[in-house]
Amino acid sequence: MKTFAGKKLGRKSGHRLSLLRQLTEDLFLNEKIKTTVPKAKELVRVAQKVLTQAKAQNLCARRRVAAMVSQKSVQKKVFDVLVPRYQARSGGYTQMFLAGRRLGDAAPVAIVRLIP
Repeated sequence: MKTFAGKKLGRKSGHRLSLLRQLTEDLFLNEKIKTTVPKAKELVRVAQKVLTQAKAQNLCARRRVAAMVSQKSVQKKVFDVLVPRYQARSGGYTQMFLAGRRLGDAAPVAIVRLIP
C-alpha cells in the first residue's frame, strides 16, 4: 500500500512510509499513542484506510494489510479484534485530541486513539 500522498513530514518517501507503518502498528497494538500533530493527522488517514480495507476479510484484504502492517501479532489483532468491533461502522475509527506542547521543543502534540 503506497502512502506517498499527503504531508511530507520533512522526510524522504521511504523514511516517511516506514514512519507511518510503525505509527500504524503502534496504534493498532496499543490502541492509543501520543505524537506530534502533523504525524497524527497522517496517521489517522493511513489507519482509517487500513481498517477499511481489512473489513473485506478476504485474501486480498489480508495482503493489503500485510503490506502496511508487518508484525504478525498486529495483523492478527486487526482481523480478530478490530475488524469485528468496527464492522457496523462506515468510518471514523479513530479520535485525535490535542494535548498541548512538547516540553523540549514546544512542538504541538496530539493523542490518537481507536474508538472503543
